This record gives sequence, structure tokens and C-alpha cells, in this order.
Amino acid sequence: MAILNVNPTRMELTRLKKRLTTARRGHKLLKDKRDELMRQFLEAVRENKKLRREVEQGLIVANQHMAVARSLMQNEALAVSLMYHKQEMSLEVSERNIMSVRVPEFQIKLKTANKHDIYSYGYAFTSFDLDDAVLALSNIMPDLLRLAELEKACQLMAAEIEKTRRRVNALEHVMIPQYVETIRYITMKLDENERSSITRLMKVKDMMVEKAIRQEKALDEQR
Repeated sequence: MAILNVNPTRMELTRLKKRLTTARRGHKLLKDKRDELMRQFLEAVRENKKLRREVEQGLIVANQHMAVARSLMQNEALAVSLMYHKQEMSLEVSERNIMSVRVPEFQIKLKTANKHDIYSYGYAFTSFDLDDAVLALSNIMPDLLRLAELEKACQLMAAEIEKTRRRVNALEHVMIPQYVETIRYITMKLDENERSSITRLMKVKDMMVEKAIRQEKALDEQR
């Protein structure tokens, strides 16, 4: 593992140790975030899979009833029956925060609370299969919107999981090992410099002792 290009000083060693502590703390937090995101992502995927089957089955039933209604009614009569409507639906979009991922939430607002307002026609000249088709579509609408929520949430969480995974890997396999190797290198350099300084001091001391001995011998000879 390559080390960082730094000066082997005690100040740099202290700075790198602080960075290493911060990097390890960030690595743990990102791993916890990734694990929690993955847990919620898998829950959303399971719900999405179950809800998709139910919605697809509901659409199949609605299409079957509509196909029968089309076979029993003239196209003009069917078009006129669906031309005007009593009920109106609006959609309110809000956001929910999941581990810093803002996912959408949809809420249905209906014009009236009367469940019979979904039928915009009289019953005298229409097929009951048309009623069943409209009812089936009305019943699956909440599930359809919930499915849209889950699809978008899964997409956003998957992107965030991938981004968090890359950050975790960068810290775990690049930055933290670089800090560790650089700290080891600086520590070795400082120890080596300290040993060299001690060796030089010992040599200077020996030289001073030898000089003092020579001076003492010279004084003894002069006496």
C-alpha cells in the first residue's frame, strides 16, 4: 500500500492520527447506514413484488370485464358512458426521509366521499361488466400508487446504497490503510532519527570524556 507524501514530523504524525480516528468513525457510520439502507431496501423489494402481483391481477380482471363490456355494447355507447365523470381525483406528493434518502409519498384526494360517484353513467343502457371494470380499476388505484411509491423508493435507495458502498470501500481499502502505513512510516522515521540523535550524543559525550581525560593527564604531567 502506497504511503502519503508527507514530511515525517511529529506534527504530521499527530494530524494523521486524528484523520485516522475520523476515517474509522466515518467508516463505521457509513457501514451502519449501508446495512440499514439494505434492510429497508429488501423490505421494500418484497412489498413491491407482492403488490405488483396483486396490481397485475387486478388489471387483468379489469381488462377482462372491459373486453366483455365492449363485446356487449356499441363503441359509441361505451364512449358516451365514459365521457362525463362525477368523481375527481387529485394527488398530493410529499417526501419521507429514509437514512438521508428522500423518497416520495402519494396521497389521494377525492372530490366526494360517495363510492358510487365512480360511475359516470346510468345503469339502464350499460352492461354490468362495465360496472365491474370501473370498480376493479377504482379498487386497484391505491395499490397502483403505492406501487409507484415503492418503485421510486427502491430506485433511490439502490443508488444511495451503491454510493455508500463505494465510500465504505474507499475508506476500508484505500484511505485507512494509507493512513496506517503512513503513520507506521513516520513512526519508524522518528524512532530512527531519535536513535541517530542518541548515538550522536553518546559519541559527543565520549569525545568530551576523552578530552577531559587528556586534559587531566596533561595537567598531571605538568605537575
